[in-house]
Amino acid sequence: MTAIKIRVGAVPRGKSTPLFLDLFCRSLIILCTFLSVILSSIAVCDGHWLLAGHRMFGLWYFCSLEEQQGSVLGSQSFKTSSNCTRHLEEAGVDGLGVGLAACRSVITLAVVSAIFGLELLVMSQASEGRDSSRRWTLGARLVVLAGVMAAGGVATFVLLLGPFATLLGFTLTFWCQFTATFLFFLNGMAAWHIQHIEQLLPLSGHPDKL
Repeated sequence: MTAIKIRVGAVPRGKSTPLFLDLFCRSLIILCTFLSVILSSIAVCDGHWLLAGHRMFGLWYFCSLEEQQGSVLGSQSFKTSSNCTRHLEEAGVDGLGVGLAACRSVITLAVVSAIFGLELLVMSQASEGRDSSRRWTLGARLVVLAGVMAAGGVATFVLLLGPFATLLGFTLTFWCQFTATFLFFLNGMAAWHIQHIEQLLPLSGHPDKL
């Protein structure tokens, strides 16, 4: 019996997950999610996403740009004035008003979902056990959901204004939203993947529990 006990106690345990690496990955996910929320918020609040000739299309306004010629001390100068309106039907694009209303609604909900997901990710680090695991998992799902909704909003905007869309016509705020959408997907999937790996660690890391 003594020999059996010694033999069982000598069974080597598998390597556990490094604590520093786990904290570093989770902190990086939370930081990137925070940055993506900021980028998406700026893009939605600004709303001017596409320049096409003398017209600017946005989530909230449609603007027509006009050049005005003036003279200062005998030299000629050109100034650009914009006439903006919230009546998007004046742009002459069928269904633009309804389409952009749906677009901005979906993207706004995506930002809200990402904020709640970020809060759950942060709160999970202040708790332990099953509560921490559940909050992290739910937060990761909300961030992925934010990515899905944001992608739908961006795709709707591009499809509505496809005839006017060019790579050089998209503004910086549009690319901010595009980057935020990508980060929502990346961070949400990374958070879910980390949690899934940790759920498998007790089986792979402790052979004596098999």
